[in-house]
Amino acid sequence: MDISAQMLIFATVVDQGSISAAARSVGQTPSAVSKQIGLLEDHVHYRLLHRTRTGVSPTQEGEEFYRKCKAMAEKFHEAQDHISNLDGTPRGKLMIASTVAFGKSQLIPALPKFMDANPQVEVSLDLTDRVVDLQADGFDAAICFAEQRKNPDIVVRRLMASRRVLCAAPSYLERRGMPETFTDLAKHNCLRVSDDSGRNGWRSTDAGGGQVLEVQGSFEGNSTDVIFRAALAGLGIARLPFYMAGESFKSGELVHVLPEYAPPSTDIVVMFAERRNLAPKTRTLIDFLVKEFRDRPKD
Repeated sequence: MDISAQMLIFATVVDQGSISAAARSVGQTPSAVSKQIGLLEDHVHYRLLHRTRTGVSPTQEGEEFYRKCKAMAEKFHEAQDHISNLDGTPRGKLMIASTVAFGKSQLIPALPKFMDANPQVEVSLDLTDRVVDLQADGFDAAICFAEQRKNPDIVVRRLMASRRVLCAAPSYLERRGMPETFTDLAKHNCLRVSDDSGRNGWRSTDAGGGQVLEVQGSFEGNSTDVIFRAALAGLGIARLPFYMAGESFKSGELVHVLPEYAPPSTDIVVMFAERRNLAPKTRTLIDFLVKEFRDRPKD
């Protein structure tokens, strides 16, 4: 194995944080990867990795060397993608991030149709409600709320509108009663999202723009899906997308609270990096998502 291949493996080991994880990602045995790292260290005459029971980390010399190897690896993968995409056939691993609730209830059920139509594409899906940095995190596309777009250079295409509603389990309303006005929510246990996205500021729909209530309660969760489960368990009042709560309204598991309350809907979008030569796998995914969701009613 030549020095350039060893440099690519070294970058993979640092990225993965362990030799065994890197070995799995490149389809080699851990002993083979460890041997190549040793040969690379012999070649450059420096120890590049600290090895511990829990994993590996670059040494001071290895940190700077890693940055050079990482830049080379990125150029290599760009060249590899360019060659593999010359015939326009979608192929390769597609790295997708999605908000947890949308991913579970909407995206995953739609993926069989996409994958059947694109048999040479492998999907790697990360469900997260954190703000994603496409380039730093290595994603080809990310599905999120429009307000989660922080980088103006990232391209966005709208997928669908998402209407939000207030809801609670019958067991909670039996204990605490049904709020009659928006201001009554201040007396209730409202389920909060544990991030700084502003989603705990619930706006009323009064004339003149309404008021914003920073809701309070004894429970918070790190995703809308967690809040949904907590509402079903009777922990409090939740603000959820209608596409999550609608079926539970029909079954009686949840009750629509303050149905006259109609907070502004938000757009669900797909984000992708602006590139002249967008990989066929990414372009095909985006076109599929837009077609699949654009005509769905916001309710």
